[in-house]
Amino acid sequence: MKVEELRIEGMTCGHCVMSVKKELSRIPHVQVDDVQIGTARIQYDEAKVSIVELARAIEQAGYKLVWQEDETHR
Repeated sequence: MKVEELRIEGMTCGHCVMSVKKELSRIPHVQVDDVQIGTARIQYDEAKVSIVELARAIEQAGYKLVWQEDETHR
């Protein structure tokens, strides 16, 4: 399992935190450790889950994953 700290744009309140946590938790092979305003700490099986899937879940919640340069190749 890979541990990842995701930066998320647009979160401003507790409702935002719960929305992101809910959407990320729906993805198989993803364990949500902590979600705060602007970040999510997760563990996931990178052989079964792509960063694109994580970004889609965050977008489904209404927010945007802040891509880091080293993540663009995944």
